[in-house]
Order: sequence, then C-alpha cells, then structure tokens
Amino acid sequence: MIYKDILELIGHTPIVEVKSFDVGVCRLFLKLENLNPSGAIKDRIGLSMIEAAEREGKIKKGYTLIEATAGNTGLGLALVAARKGYRLLLVIPDKMSQEKIACLKAMGAEIVMTRSDVEKGHPEYYQDYALRLSKEIPNSFFVDQFNNPANPLAHVTTTGPEIWEQMDHKVDAISVGVGSAGTIRGLTDYFRKVHPGIEFVLADPEGSVLVDHVTTGKFGTAGSWRVEGIGEDFIPAQADFSLVKKAYSISDKEAFLILRDLLRKEGILAGSSTGVLLGAAIRYAKEQKTPKNIVTFVCDSGNKYLSKVYNDHWLLDQGLLERKEEGDLRDLITRTYSSNSVVSVRPEDSVATAYSRMKLYDISQLPVIDHGKAVGIIDESDLLLAFEDLDTHKFEEKVAHYMATDPEVLSPREDLKSLVAVLKKGYTAIIQDEDKFYGVVTRIDLLNYLKRKRDV
Repeated sequence: MIYKDILELIGHTPIVEVKSFDVGVCRLFLKLENLNPSGAIKDRIGLSMIEAAEREGKIKKGYTLIEATAGNTGLGLALVAARKGYRLLLVIPDKMSQEKIACLKAMGAEIVMTRSDVEKGHPEYYQDYALRLSKEIPNSFFVDQFNNPANPLAHVTTTGPEIWEQMDHKVDAISVGVGSAGTIRGLTDYFRKVHPGIEFVLADPEGSVLVDHVTTGKFGTAGSWRVEGIGEDFIPAQADFSLVKKAYSISDKEAFLILRDLLRKEGILAGSSTGVLLGAAIRYAKEQKTPKNIVTFVCDSGNKYLSKVYNDHWLLDQGLLERKEEGDLRDLITRTYSSNSVVSVRPEDSVATAYSRMKLYDISQLPVIDHGKAVGIIDESDLLLAFEDLDTHKFEEKVAHYMATDPEVLSPREDLKSLVAVLKKGYTAIIQDEDKFYGVVTRIDLLNYLKRKRDV
C-alpha cells in the first residue's frame, strides 16, 4: 500500500508480547509507539491538537504554534507543523537529551530553553513561559497540551480502540505514565465504556508527586528525576485516576537498567519513560494471583537517548551504574584505560590525529600513551603554539614534538586534597603508578564524584 502523506502513518502501531521478564502468572504486551513517524506516541496528539485548532478556526497559514514540552510532544507538533506549513516555537526544560533538541531543530522548530529546576508559578517554569510568549507574539496559538481536550481525544479515538481490537478484547490491565495526562484520560474515557472492569497501573518516576496523590490524596514537594516525558510536580488538570488500582514509583536506576535489558533480551530500543512503565507493569504482574494480560507502551524510541540511557559513561557520572570501588583516586575515573575508553594519542601519532580526536569527542586535552604509560599530555594550547607561524604542514608532524612532557601525575593512593590542588591549577590529573596508567581525572569528574557521595 502506498500512502499519500507521512501523517497517514500516525497510529496503527503493532503490539508484541515480551517474555524475557519475570511476570509471574501474567503475560506482558508492548504497544510499539516508537514506530510512529517521529518515533513517539505524541505524534497522535500533535496531529489531533493541530487539526482541532484548524477545524475551530483558531489557526491558519502563517500562524505561530507555541508549546511547552519535555520533548516528544514537540516532535509530534514539529512533524505536523512542517507538513501543514506552520511556524513552531517550543519552550523546553534544560534536562532534555541533545538528540531530541537536534532532531527538533532539524525539523524546523525554534527552541527556547528554560530551567528544569523550578516549579509551576516561577517565570522560568516552561509552561508559564510558553503561555507568556503566546500573549506577546502576534498571530500565535498556545497549543497547551495540558489543558487541550484534543489531547485525550486522540487516545479515545485511536489508541484505545487499537489496543481493544489488537488484544481481541482480552486485556486486563494497562500500565501508563502521566505527563500532560492526555493518555490516561483518553484511555480511561474509552475503556470505561467498553471494559469498565479494566485496571490501570500508574507508573511514576521516583520524585514525582503523582503516586502520593493517587495513594493518599495528598502530596508534598516534588524531587528530581532524569526520566524524560512523564512525572509531575503538580496534578495535571486532565488527569483521571478513577480506574487506577495500583501505583508505583520507579527510580531512574531501575528504569534505565530495565531499558538496557529490554534491548539486550528483546531487541527493542526504547526511550527513558518506557523503563518506568515496564518497571510498574512488572511489579504489578508479580503481585497477581490469577493470570492477566497486561499492556504497556514503548512510548518513544531509544535513539533519542543514546547519549544518556545507553551511554555507560553518562550512567557512571550520574551514579546509576555500579562498578567495583577501589577506595582511592581510581574511583573518580569515569573512562578507564583498562576498559579501552580513554581517548588518547601516541607520541608517534600526527598532530592532525590529536586535533581530530579532540573535535570528535569534544574534549580539549589528550593523554599521550606509550606502552601502557602516560608520557605526556597535549591540549588545545599546545596545538595553538604549534601553529603560531600558521604553517599548516605542522598537522603532519608528530605529537611528541608538541606535547607537554611533565604532566601532573598522581598515584592512586594520593588523597583528594592533592587532586584538588592539581585541578585548581587548571590541569588534568593523570592517575598512574610506577608501572600502570589508569586514566585521567578532570574537574567535572571530581564534581560528579562528590555529588554521587552526597546522593548516597
């Protein structure tokens, strides 16, 4: 079948049963929303909200669409806006992955970055910021996914009916997260009519206030979490928890490790919120005494999180990946030489090689390694000195001619004060003993280490 437009491919996503997780007597099914055109479930509401605004005469060609988003709604809106010819301005919190930001810009969206560490009512809070812009910019329309009835309508008319038919009317529970609350509201509205006995499972990132609200009716101050797209510090106006029977808080660490298992064992590359939904579904399944069919979602594609969830170094920096502790300065090294993750050069490598590696990995200095030991370091200032005569032939010369041969070397057994003294001078510390190079420690490595210690 040949489709006339990419927008026709939104929805109708398949469901697959996964069998690599312990779900007791239950069966677990994933609806693959990552197979929507922009790779996320939010394509559904992007199309629904824009077409509703068109029908109601709220927008026309030449208008600017404005929205506050943690990412995927922005991608859905960008897809539809590009096809329909609207300008799109997105206000996004600063914890969004770089892959999402790059994709949004490539799709033509204009980005305003704001703070992720402030709550509703603060002028830098992303939803308040977007509303303010919509009042200041002429011929603009605030999409407002958190209060837009066309958001849950997308799930009433598409997502819910698809699940019901694909599961042959044999679905007992649905695990779902809440951001704008459009998904849970739409699915609740739909299933209340066709299967009022269904049980909803609320999957919430640890730090969000929604689980407390559902279980106690009260909630306190929100914490922080690294999962993107779900979890809130307030109760969304569209939220309907009337069919929620169980609610679970899932930590970032649990969610991310589940995602990595999902990729290794099932071949499904899923985004960060999927780990929370799966974690809650698995916990719920293990508590059941009778068999149940449980459905949850691959909300978006993991290719938007390669620099985070699927990056060992990022997980180590965040304290989310465990490794053996040595009890000395080696514990501060994120990229160890023994794991072949240190970006380095050899003395006989060319200056062009050093330059290329700095560019590729976005770093400003490289240890120079010879037979397993650091014999020097080369940084941007060394390269600048090499080219002070503007002779481009220097790119072909050896690193050995320009590297600093007296780097700051510390034994792993040195104390933190010795490390701080080196870093305060603006140097990178090389951790090495008489016969072995372990890696380097930068200022950000020290800060990450101290933060991990505080968070334990």
